[in-house]
Amino acid sequence: MAGLFSRAALIVKSKFSKLLDRAENPTETLDYSYEQMQQQLQNVKRGVADVVTAKKRLELQTQKLEQNVVKLETQARQAVAAGREDLARQALERKAAAQQQLQGLDVQVQQLADQQEKLIESQHTLETRIEAFRSQKEVLKAQYSAAEAQVRIGEAATGIGEKMSDTGLAIQRAKEKTEELQARASAIDELTASGALEDFTAGDQTQLDRELAQLSSSSQVDAELEKLKSELGSGDGQKEIEAGDAEPVEEPAQAQPAEDAAEQ
Repeated sequence: MAGLFSRAALIVKSKFSKLLDRAENPTETLDYSYEQMQQQLQNVKRGVADVVTAKKRLELQTQKLEQNVVKLETQARQAVAAGREDLARQALERKAAAQQQLQGLDVQVQQLADQQEKLIESQHTLETRIEAFRSQKEVLKAQYSAAEAQVRIGEAATGIGEKMSDTGLAIQRAKEKTEELQARASAIDELTASGALEDFTAGDQTQLDRELAQLSSSSQVDAELEKLKSELGSGDGQKEIEAGDAEPVEEPAQAQPAEDAAEQ
């Protein structure tokens, strides 16, 4: 049973793979990959901007703490000068806490600076890769378009393309239908001439009536022909025809006298 399921799964995967292969367009795949790389580059740039923003925020806090340290030291001096040692001690304690915060902020700022440098380096590397991929993408798209056009031209020239195959089948069917109609028309003419098919346009006449009418017409033509021959063969008619057909005979030229010939 497990072997049956595995075989069915293999068949489904192969069919699905063929469908994907037919639907896949390399140019669209390349464009989509380029868009994904551009999206990654935008994410890196946003990461760099976020790191820089965080670093600037810490730097502002550092500046405030430094100003506060200077202020607390001044207050401690003033308290000592006024004889208020207790106030001077409070100011110095607050100054020490601020200095500890400054040290922690300095470490965080340095970490953010290192992270910013790495992100900028990654950004430059990714930009270089994207530019190289873009050039390669355009070359591959041009090659694919040229190969696709060459295949289409070859299929059209040899008639093996899908559309040309449909056209060839249509032409073949048209030829077969034409030959069939021509053969049918010839058969109808032959059957009509032999009398096997009745001519409904001839009214109530049968085949026998038509044949008798044809014999009568032929006899009438023969009789008129014999009449014309007898008329033309008896006497005057024949002579008139012969006289009209005869060509005139030219008279021979008279000889010139000898004297005239000598003068010439």
